[in-house]
Amino acid sequence: MPYSDYKTLGKAINDFGLTLHEVYNLFENTPSIEPSQRLKDDLSEGLRLATGGSEKSRSELIISRVLLEVMRSFPGRISYYSGLSFNVNQSRNLYGVCDFILGATGNQSIITAPIITIVEAKDNDIKLGMGQCVAEMVAAQSTNSDSKDPIFVPIYGVVSTGTNWSFLKLKGQDVTIDRTEYFINQADVILGILSQPFKDYFDD
Repeated sequence: MPYSDYKTLGKAINDFGLTLHEVYNLFENTPSIEPSQRLKDDLSEGLRLATGGSEKSRSELIISRVLLEVMRSFPGRISYYSGLSFNVNQSRNLYGVCDFILGATGNQSIITAPIITIVEAKDNDIKLGMGQCVAEMVAAQSTNSDSKDPIFVPIYGVVSTGTNWSFLKLKGQDVTIDRTEYFINQADVILGILSQPFKDYFDD
């Protein structure tokens, strides 16, 4: 079944044989990053236009602007994919469309390893996106490990309504959910978390 059929976190955890950990303040030691004036202006406008809007409008006006800010922080080194099919292994239920993917490569044409971050947009309920996000993270991990030059890095996952952001981290068979929820007025914290896995990867 496709990623979107994972309606609950429990099903994804069980189907993929993962161990779940839940903590608060998982990223408390991650340095924040001050948003650019461009992003501040974009978010001010986006929040006004997206208020009461659809999941699609929130994705386009808020989430995508934050992700593009991360991409601009690593010129030519981060790929940004939106709404593309990410078909990894149909027999393992690793197929379907992902809302957003960020990878540590300059290739924008096709999704290739290393994939670092998966972002699932949900209109109203963060919990409803957790299972789907975990399935997509497993697919990213599989893509990285099966690449020509295998890459073993933690996969970051995000479920966001645009205004609310919840983060996950997959390393091996362990998936950790940060029970601290972040809000778009904490854009500096959100940017810091989203940027950290790329800093770690490029610094290695």
